[in-house]
Amino acid sequence: MAAAAPEETFDNLVPKKSSTSVVWTYFGFRTTDVGQKQVLCTTCQGKVATSRGNTTNLYQHLKRHHRQLYDECTARNAVFRPVAQSSAKQATVSESFAAVTPYEKGSRRHREITNSITHYLAKDMVSINTVSNEGFKKLIRTLDKRYAIPSRTYFSQVAIPEMYTQCRNKLETELKNVEYYATTTDLWSSRTTEPYLSLTVHFINDDFELKSHCLQTVYFPADHTDGLRESLSNWGLKEEDQTCITTDNGSNVVKAVELNHWTRLQCFGHRLHLAIENALKEKTVKDRINRATGLCKSLVCHFSHSWKKKAALSEAQRELHLPEHSLITECPTRWGSRQKMVGRVLEKRKALSQVLSEDRKTRHLVPSWQDIEVLESINNALRPLQEFTDALSGEAYVSVSYLKPVLHLLKTSTLAAKDEDTALTKKIKSLVLGYMENKYSDPATQELLDITSFIDPRFKTDYMSAEKVPDIKARVKIEMEQVARKEKRAQASTTDAVLPSAGEAEPSTSKKAKWSLGSFFKSSTAAPPGPASTAVQLEGAIEAEYTEEVAVLLANGSRLFSEISSGDLSFWTVGR
Repeated sequence: MAAAAPEETFDNLVPKKSSTSVVWTYFGFRTTDVGQKQVLCTTCQGKVATSRGNTTNLYQHLKRHHRQLYDECTARNAVFRPVAQSSAKQATVSESFAAVTPYEKGSRRHREITNSITHYLAKDMVSINTVSNEGFKKLIRTLDKRYAIPSRTYFSQVAIPEMYTQCRNKLETELKNVEYYATTTDLWSSRTTEPYLSLTVHFINDDFELKSHCLQTVYFPADHTDGLRESLSNWGLKEEDQTCITTDNGSNVVKAVELNHWTRLQCFGHRLHLAIENALKEKTVKDRINRATGLCKSLVCHFSHSWKKKAALSEAQRELHLPEHSLITECPTRWGSRQKMVGRVLEKRKALSQVLSEDRKTRHLVPSWQDIEVLESINNALRPLQEFTDALSGEAYVSVSYLKPVLHLLKTSTLAAKDEDTALTKKIKSLVLGYMENKYSDPATQELLDITSFIDPRFKTDYMSAEKVPDIKARVKIEMEQVARKEKRAQASTTDAVLPSAGEAEPSTSKKAKWSLGSFFKSSTAAPPGPASTAVQLEGAIEAEYTEEVAVLLANGSRLFSEISSGDLSFWTVGR
């Protein structure tokens, strides 16, 4: 006689299929009940009669036989019912149509999204063809199904030109209030050898904030002399209000600035880069460093074309507890790239030797002690110059007043020959320093650098010869007098414009007036001071090297005299 099958237990019961009610947590079905027709209580295994998912009998069973479970089920049901009701709410017909109806092209939401896409294309310089890519379209549909993205023709011919017009109008309005400005320009050729001109303007606004705006990068096949003038005219900028223009050393742009009779300031970073390049190309230096620098280039090329060697180099760096850095490629147009390449090879020389020595075919690339000595000489001469290039290439602070102190520091400290320097290091330093001194020996450039250092309260007359000081003070006095007279004329015209007629109330003076240069030279008496009085005040201020009034003026403009990078100016004291 066969043994009876074991009774189904709690663990054998399976839950109801597609159940949504909480009460079904306490009931189930036998595994053999494929159709799930007989409901069993998971607690007492009792059978409960119910049909088509009706849960009334289930609640009654818990209420009569398992009161504690009934209270627990009721509490859980109170929590989940609002969620179920809200998720089961059926949308109205109008809401259903509104959810799939595309935005009208003139609607506010459609304009917002279109403007954001246009800003993305322009700001990140992304190809306009991006809006036609399927991946980008899917992204937009996922973010907002009601938005229909326009064609790429619309963005190229309508949206981007409109945004450019808006930006240009805003910038032109800002430039109307600029009294004096400086510019930076560069002429360059595209990959297809087409000439282009870039022009950037720098000025100080009424809140004493230094502003820089790139005005244009345009196709420029015309004459350079007339082209630069036309570029300023197109933006409403007057030539007589331009203090100076900063350029590289291209003969075409140098000649154009000379013909326009503009004050030109050389780009310090570009000038220093050329000084280094010329020093390393000098015959005696070139013959000495050719093998070592050529070996560095071969190392970079070897590890760039072999992923196995690159992986082995990373492993060697970990074994030697060196930072995992890649080798740096020298680029002729990238400032300081040769020094960075040499410095990185010196940093990784142990790891490089370990990897190259394992392969007989690459052992010739292992730097010899002569190569290391040459590379160290180059690095010792060039590494300190990289800091000046980075510090003087910023746009967030005024850097022209640093040039005179920097040239002095290069001569007395950075590029000065030291006892521990090798003959090659001394030669490179001497060539770089000679080139820099020669290129900044122009009288007009020297006068500009003297004035900028003189008005900087940190330097004053420390870096100029004593015989030049009276001339510099006289020029500063004349310019301050001109500004003071201009301020008085502007104040007089403003006073006449707002002077109340008979019976009118006096205008409110609760708004605080902004500080201006002329306001520091106004007399405290009732009668306005004459030109002689102003001249006397200016003479006293200059002779005293910044009186209290001038100190207040400089304090108001302290943002313009921020410290280089981190603010540490301790290196300026060297050699002073």
